[in-house]
Amino acid sequence: MKQIKKVLIANRGEIALRILRCCREMGIKTVAVYSSADSELKHLAFADETVCIGPAQPGRSYLNMAAIISAAEITQADAIHPGYGFLSENADFAESVEKSGFIFIGPTSDTIRLMGSKTNAKAEMIAAGVPCVPGSDGVLPEDEAECLAVAEQVGYPVLIKAASGGGGRGMQVVRDPADLIGKIQIARTEALSAFKDASVFLEKYLETPRHIEFQVLADGQGHAIHLGERDCSMQRRNQKVVEESPAPGISAEQRAQIGALCVEACKRIGYRGAGTFEFLYENGQFYFIEMNTRIQVEHPVTEMVTSTDLIREMILIADGQPLRLTQEDVQFKGHAIECRINAEHPRTFIPSPGEIRKYHAPGGPGIRLDSHCYTSYRVPAHYDSMIGKLIAWGEDRATAIARLQQALAEMVVEGINTNNELHRRIMRDEVFTAGTHHIHYLEKMLEAWAQEEDA
Repeated sequence: MKQIKKVLIANRGEIALRILRCCREMGIKTVAVYSSADSELKHLAFADETVCIGPAQPGRSYLNMAAIISAAEITQADAIHPGYGFLSENADFAESVEKSGFIFIGPTSDTIRLMGSKTNAKAEMIAAGVPCVPGSDGVLPEDEAECLAVAEQVGYPVLIKAASGGGGRGMQVVRDPADLIGKIQIARTEALSAFKDASVFLEKYLETPRHIEFQVLADGQGHAIHLGERDCSMQRRNQKVVEESPAPGISAEQRAQIGALCVEACKRIGYRGAGTFEFLYENGQFYFIEMNTRIQVEHPVTEMVTSTDLIREMILIADGQPLRLTQEDVQFKGHAIECRINAEHPRTFIPSPGEIRKYHAPGGPGIRLDSHCYTSYRVPAHYDSMIGKLIAWGEDRATAIARLQQALAEMVVEGINTNNELHRRIMRDEVFTAGTHHIHYLEKMLEAWAQEEDA
């Protein structure tokens, strides 16, 4: 390493532990920041230094830029890794980190700002030759007649989306022209509340697409590669539940073609670090929807099939080193599937904070569990409900599913509710095992489950 000798991990939970483990492997010292509600986090026991940055509320701790940068100053850290969520895609934070003399382990603030606007990102992708969903030319105007004309030209049904942010907020499906203006106003209100930006745009609504994304690495020095695709179609309310790599039914030719376009787009925008190009896929066609300028929750499935440590590569790139891998170095082997284990009721999805009274992690060939939990750990009520990610690798998809089924059966988390039973149902569902599900399928599966219980 040239410059990075100590990394401040500006996150919590499993991703903070994941980053810490990588840093220790690389001989890099770590600083773990935490809120007053998180004093029992596992990675705090292994960090070289720890700093409490505020109370439980995220806005006063993990989203408090000044507190995080102050922690880096007092511990004399060299770099800050934001993980995912929280400040990971906040361009102002990335800019503040670098202006304060630290290395931001991720893209430049300009790139985050560019790709954080879905309308600007779409314009860049069109210029780079990446296929996009037909839609409005930028943000929708205030003029109602113009909005109606754009929707008519695109063709109903259409989808109204927030220009900033994600996670399904600020999204409205419109099937009838009579509903368009009202739903635009609803989407603008939601977008303003969630992202402090009321701008929305319009796209053609695809009825049964799959959600497929491509992982990229780029060094900002003209070199970039892709590490194949992931299928994240098993979703509830636009939140991913199960992810896998490679995507069922995607040919090597399609992978090479779309992957090459993503690589060229990275070079065009001067991208640096790990990133993900997200697409909708329907009837054999890919349509770009957005780029995530950070590490993804589901990065382990890519690591399992490519034998590439994405966190390590992020750190090396941030340290100024040129990309070590060429596209020819990336070899795909086997199949990996990830289940997001959440502290929530498997049917009602009501969060279930509290003390884990008994905890047993599954094992066996090809099994990986990324989790910060342990017996007597108390899951706080203040943050995302995800408490771990259970990943299975196999020589083929059927083997990966079989291993996940066994691992889910072995896993024990008592004292709180988890969505383990939901995952067990998904793994034995005929549509999922056939690989023919789409982004709306899980909702239908949940409706059928509810009817079973009512019968």
